[in-house]
Amino acid sequence: MNPYVLTTLLSSLGLGTTLTFASSHWLLAWMGLEINTLAIVPLMAQHHHPRAVEATTKYFLTQATAAAMILFASTTNAWLTGTWDMNDMSNPIASAMVIAALALKIGLAPMHFWMPEVLQGLDLLTGLVLSTWQKLAPLALIIQTAHAIDPLLLTALGLMSTLVGGWGGLNQTQLRKILAYSSIAHMGWMIIVLQYAPQLTLLALLMYIFMTSSAFLTLKASSSTKIGTLATIWSKNPVLTTAAALVLLSLGGLPPLTGFMPKWLILQELAKQGLPLLATVMALAALLSLYFYLRLCYAMTLTVSPSTSAFVTPWRVQTTQTSFPLALSTVMALGLLPVAPTIMMLVT
Repeated sequence: MNPYVLTTLLSSLGLGTTLTFASSHWLLAWMGLEINTLAIVPLMAQHHHPRAVEATTKYFLTQATAAAMILFASTTNAWLTGTWDMNDMSNPIASAMVIAALALKIGLAPMHFWMPEVLQGLDLLTGLVLSTWQKLAPLALIIQTAHAIDPLLLTALGLMSTLVGGWGGLNQTQLRKILAYSSIAHMGWMIIVLQYAPQLTLLALLMYIFMTSSAFLTLKASSSTKIGTLATIWSKNPVLTTAAALVLLSLGGLPPLTGFMPKWLILQELAKQGLPLLATVMALAALLSLYFYLRLCYAMTLTVSPSTSAFVTPWRVQTTQTSFPLALSTVMALGLLPVAPTIMMLVT
């Protein structure tokens, strides 16, 4: 892609998210979401592959539907209350429509069906943008309007997303689909604690971005898109393979890695709010996700292909990819648990 066009599109991505962050007016927030969507569509379709075009079309139609729902809900709220201020969502119908549209935008269950299919058709770097940056603006709107949303609805969305994210990834062999279901599960953890401790939602989002960035960049560096490919990368780069296995375990929330921090604090908060049964179900749902992460680790570190004739010889050529983002995100994804009190102090 032309570097000037790429710069324009990436700048538009930043502009759309910043506009949504900075606005308390529904029309401006909607404009930011639309700028975001229109900026990432060319990035998704840049390879002109039929699967990429299909994924782009699915994403565009889904996001257009969600944007239309947001506009309709905010217009209805403005008609009934006389204000476009997103802090004044007193109408329950408009609030329900807004949370449904925002759940569709970030892929919360049961509006998650588009996410694995879209992510499967994209290259890994665009998939990284879709899984991290594109979540920021809708989550900001959910956090701002959480006070007007039925707590039972938020709990149901969070619990269902965690269960679907764990259950849906069990039978997958495509790594991008597994990361899509991982994203759905992590969004569920963020949403379920939102009404009790918004700062924990921000902390979980930050940790999720670090871990997902490290996972995508690792897969990009090893050119892996299927579980079968993972069994052959040990001979190419043992250090990268070891780090990738630890990152996946961190995504699953295994102590003493960084991914344990948000799950631990969220379960503690749910128990503190007098919801031990909900905390127990969430912990059991996390075991589903941990199972398929362990399956990936097994494929990477405990299996060696009995026949190498079917694979390209792994020549050790000098890579042209910069390793600093991968190294930084991997360190963050693995080693932040000891500084959890400091992070919590900064967030609160």
